[in-house]
Amino acid sequence: MEFQSFLIKYAEIGVKGKNRYIFEDKLVSQIVRALRQVDGEFEVWKTSGRIYVDAKSEYDFDEVIDALKHVFGIVGICPLLQIEDQGFEDLCRKVVSYIDKRYPDKKMTFKVVARRARKNYPVDSNYINAKLGEAILMAFPEIRVNVHNPDIYVNVEIREQINIYTEVIPGPGGMPLGTNGKAMLLLSGGIDSPVAGYMISKRGVSLDAVYFHAPPYTSDRAKQKVVDLARQVSRYSGPIHLHVVNFTDIQLYIYEQCPHDELTIIMRRYMMKIAEHLAKENGCLALITGESIGQVASQTMQSLTVTNEVCTIPVMRPVIAFDKQDIVDIAEKIGTYETSIQPYEDCCTIFVAKHPVTKPNLNVIRGSELKLQEKIDELMEAALSSIETICIE
Repeated sequence: MEFQSFLIKYAEIGVKGKNRYIFEDKLVSQIVRALRQVDGEFEVWKTSGRIYVDAKSEYDFDEVIDALKHVFGIVGICPLLQIEDQGFEDLCRKVVSYIDKRYPDKKMTFKVVARRARKNYPVDSNYINAKLGEAILMAFPEIRVNVHNPDIYVNVEIREQINIYTEVIPGPGGMPLGTNGKAMLLLSGGIDSPVAGYMISKRGVSLDAVYFHAPPYTSDRAKQKVVDLARQVSRYSGPIHLHVVNFTDIQLYIYEQCPHDELTIIMRRYMMKIAEHLAKENGCLALITGESIGQVASQTMQSLTVTNEVCTIPVMRPVIAFDKQDIVDIAEKIGTYETSIQPYEDCCTIFVAKHPVTKPNLNVIRGSELKLQEKIDELMEAALSSIETICIE
């Protein structure tokens, strides 16, 4: 059965009160953006707490559904038969015809769920439920009613037009992009940081990203791996400006001057400083990392405290309490896992000490950083001035 319209369902937006229209408008704009990637012409419009997508030309159903499944804010996608109100008898005929075309195999159970949003409709919801159920049973004796656990719900919404649908395809949920500002994601080639970016973006936050590259110790293929991950995340988050920072000279200088068991923490502190500089420069309100408590030496509570000390803007860690398998499950769902496990190391894994400190003392770390005073500012300035920015959609 070919559908010409889709009803878009949302959840949290519905409780935004007088500001709801702002969130609805953002959701409409994100749907329009997503559908630009699909062959065909579409109209996206809203009315009375409902958002609709109308196909104005031929289109590929699976492509449209896939595009809409990547739009945060959508909780349900309903392929829709939308008809004009031409009386209740006509509605009964249309519903029976819909069931006949939609379900060639009639061996199923159903329940009619009517909603009379237009209160001047001549019959109430209970009457609609009973009479439509009767009409379906009369037309298809093999079908049975099950009001507790039916195979399908026959949803009928009485509005200015009448909506008929039986399928609600799950969307990603969350909040529409652009409703909660922008943040800077520290993106590596691992499993965790793309998931962290996805999760924060799901709450309506737009993303920029920063990647710390260390040639020749990390290859161009490692860089391309991060670009690929950013592209996969951008399917949900929208366009991402990926800032590639050449971190080699800073890492080597830290390696030469500082105790090796403190390398990871000190390097991480300078990464956070650079990321915060870029965040402020690009209008980002927070940093995002993929850190999870206790996963590695730099992610113990003591290490996170020492790392946080250099930041003046919030640091968001959406996977902080997740087990590794929890993170892997999300990575597989959003399509980043297979890219993340490719064997191309980033700078975070190249300069790792055999026995890194797991409970760093802030005063000790500050003392070690005093050994960097001669050149570190110059090296930081050089790294910031040579940043490559890649726009990814």
